[in-house]
Amino acid sequence: MIRYVIHKLGYAVLTLYGVVTVVFLLFYLLPGDPAQMMMGQNESEEQLQIIRAKYGFDQSVGTQYVYFLNDLSPVSFHSTNPVDYTFNDPTTYSGLSLFTIGKTTTMLKWPYLRTSFQKTGKKVSTIIGDTLPNTMLLAVAAICIALFLGLMLGVLSALYRDTWIDKSIQIVSTVGMSVPSFFSAILFAFLFGYVWHQFTGLKMSGSLYEMDDYGTGMYIQWRNLILPAVVLGIRPLAVITQLMRNSLLEVLSQEYITTAYAKGLTTFQVIKKHAFKNALNPVITAVSGWFASMLAGAVFVEYIFNWNGLGKEIVEALNSLDLPVITGAVLVIASLFILINIVVDLLYTVLDPRVRLD
Repeated sequence: MIRYVIHKLGYAVLTLYGVVTVVFLLFYLLPGDPAQMMMGQNESEEQLQIIRAKYGFDQSVGTQYVYFLNDLSPVSFHSTNPVDYTFNDPTTYSGLSLFTIGKTTTMLKWPYLRTSFQKTGKKVSTIIGDTLPNTMLLAVAAICIALFLGLMLGVLSALYRDTWIDKSIQIVSTVGMSVPSFFSAILFAFLFGYVWHQFTGLKMSGSLYEMDDYGTGMYIQWRNLILPAVVLGIRPLAVITQLMRNSLLEVLSQEYITTAYAKGLTTFQVIKKHAFKNALNPVITAVSGWFASMLAGAVFVEYIFNWNGLGKEIVEALNSLDLPVITGAVLVIASLFILINIVVDLLYTVLDPRVRLD
C-alpha cells in the first residue's frame, strides 16, 4: 500500500509538471504584451516598463519559466539582496526560511500563484480561495443528486430488465447524456426560474450568498443551489444509471448469486448483501472522473446561473485576459483531479477486497 501511494505521488508530481509546462507555454507565450493587457488604453511607455519589470515580462522565456516553477514549488530559492527583488520577491510568499548559503536563501512555502492582472494587488490564491468552496459545494450537491437517483434507477432498470420500465429509464438516460449542460441550464433557468417561478419559488440566477433587503449583511440562500446542482448532475446521473444497470446485471449472473438464491434469500437481501456492493466499482470510477470534471465543467452552468464559483471566475478572467487567474485555476483543478483519482484507487480496496494495490 505504501509503495503504491509513493508510486502514485511520483506520477502525480510528473503529471503536474507537465500541466505546469503546458499552461506556461499556452498563456505566457501568447502573442501580445501582457503589460498592455493589464494597463488597457491608459498606458504610457514608462508605466509599461515598470509593469514589465515588476512581473518579469522583460526577462527571457527561459528565465520566466524558471521563476514560474520557483513560485509554484513548495521549496524555492531566493536572493538575499533586496536589489535583486523584482517579481521574485520572497516577501510576497507565506513560508518559512530554512537556510541560507551565500546570497541565496531556501524557503518552504505554499505554492505562489502570483497576483491578478485586473484585480490589482489581489493574490490569485485569495481569488480561488473565495470561489472554489462555492464550486465544490455545487459539485458535491450535483454528484449526490446523481448518485442517489442514478443508483436507484440503475437497480430498478436491472431488476425489470427488458420491460417498459427498463426501456423508459434507458431513453431518459440517453437523452440526459446527449444534451449539453449549457442548453440544460438555459432550459431549466427559463422554465423553473421564470415560467413556473410562482410554483417553484426559484430564481433564474443567484449565488449562495445574497445581500439582505436592508443592505446590512449577507445571508445564505440555499434555494439558489437547486437548479445549478440539478443541471450539473444530469449527465453524471445518466452515466451512473447505465453503469449501475450493466454492472448489476453482470454481478447477478455470477454463481455466488445463484447460491444465495438457493439458500432462500429474497431479491432484496441478495441485492443488499451481495450484489450492490460488488457492482459499485465501475460506478465509483465514473463518479471520480465526473466529480473532477465538474470542477471544470461547471464553467457554463455557473455563468448562466450567476453562481459565484471558480467556473464563473474563469469566464471573467478569459474575457479580461487575466492570465494568472486562468493559470491558477487550471493548476488547482488539475491537482484536485489527480488527488481524487488517488483517493478513488484506495477506495477500491475497501469496496472490493479482491483488488490489491501493488
